[in-house]
Amino acid sequence: MTACAIEGGSAGAAATAEPEAESATEPDPKGSGAESGPEEYGAGPEPEGSGDPGKPAGADAPGLPGSAADEDGPESSSAAGGPAAPAGDGPLPGDFTLTADGAYAARLTAAPGPPGERAWYPERWTLDGPEPYAVPLPLGQPEEPDAQVAPLADGRVLIRRRVADRQMFSLLYPTGPGTGELLLGAVECAEMTLLPPSPDGRCVYALSADEHSSSLWLVAGGAFGPEEVARIPGRCSGGAWLDRAGRMLALDRRAPGGGPVKAVAVDLGRGAEVTPLLQIAPGSDDRLLLADADSGLLLIRSDAPGHDRLGWGVLGSCLPVRFPECLRLADVAVTPFAVQPGQMLMPESCAVALRIDGAAGSWVGVWRPAGRRLHQFAAPLGWAPGAGYWSRDGVLRLPYANGATSCGVAMLDAPQDVEPSSVTGRSSDAEGGTQPSAVVSAPAVCKPVPLGQAPLHRATRSD
Repeated sequence: MTACAIEGGSAGAAATAEPEAESATEPDPKGSGAESGPEEYGAGPEPEGSGDPGKPAGADAPGLPGSAADEDGPESSSAAGGPAAPAGDGPLPGDFTLTADGAYAARLTAAPGPPGERAWYPERWTLDGPEPYAVPLPLGQPEEPDAQVAPLADGRVLIRRRVADRQMFSLLYPTGPGTGELLLGAVECAEMTLLPPSPDGRCVYALSADEHSSSLWLVAGGAFGPEEVARIPGRCSGGAWLDRAGRMLALDRRAPGGGPVKAVAVDLGRGAEVTPLLQIAPGSDDRLLLADADSGLLLIRSDAPGHDRLGWGVLGSCLPVRFPECLRLADVAVTPFAVQPGQMLMPESCAVALRIDGAAGSWVGVWRPAGRRLHQFAAPLGWAPGAGYWSRDGVLRLPYANGATSCGVAMLDAPQDVEPSSVTGRSSDAEGGTQPSAVVSAPAVCKPVPLGQAPLHRATRSD
């Protein structure tokens, strides 16, 4: 499947077509401003394209991701208004990996101590019960800080250790007062990275790459220990699952000899057959960041608009990829990390959780393609940035650990997006207090324009 690029729309998808230039080249009179209307924090409209995030809501609410009031920050506010970086009493949390259903999580953590002398060990979190709890899984000697862990659906934790030029794999599980370990085997490889756990909860894959080819390994869930399941020409990175069966895997690949990075799909059910997934422009870097199997929503990063932008499309659709202006923030990095499941055939209704990293720390954003608005919230103290999962009914769960709570989950209801009137430009329920009365939102003109008729497309044609 290939894709094209278009800015500022709300109904986007992957399709075969040519790219468009940015809206700054020649504004579309029908769709200008549809993505960049003022947010609830501002006192009035700001110039389009200023792009800085506002202060997240609920910054003064300890242990919660934010309050319901004033949940939207304007794009043009100062980035310095973000929340302060977490400062808990314990060590900063390491990479936090969740199973696809959010039932278990695992991370590498350490007891408090002087930097460089902490004893690192794996920890499993159980998140599907009435209250979350963590189980430490230490062994006879501490782990190296560069070890990786991944949880399985049966509660065991896979760990990858690097020993010289070999990668060692084991399964850890609690047993009595100690930790049990099942050795899986080793791979002769200097560098290897675990991919997100398979949606089936039983398998974990890993990726090793050099300049000319990449190897995909099944390191947990196989019959005979780690086994190479595919050798793919080019250098691969990333990793996102496209289905719930754990058969279709998306990777970002740079072809042998160089060139742009393009997302490809690897069909593990057909001998790891590789097919193109994203092709927004011939020379653009097109990476897939997240995919939702229920709705087909894809979160994409591409420089097709002229520089790296965060966009979205729909798997299998014929509509173009969209690059919303509200996700274009200055002086911060915006990365999606969770998509609301269960929205069958409704990609525009999916709530997307985003990690926002700025000079002041990391906080949380929530956005829907149909809403065209980025809501910002302070993260709970001790949040592992980029860790979280959605329930089907739109509740975002953010795991955190700090000096007061060793294992906690903060819950955030997805905010409702207020649809502005296409006639007045004001939201239909502004009198309900969801938007200051002095603020006028941009008209909701969001019909996709065929690329052959789009003004931006004509402006960039060579003929």
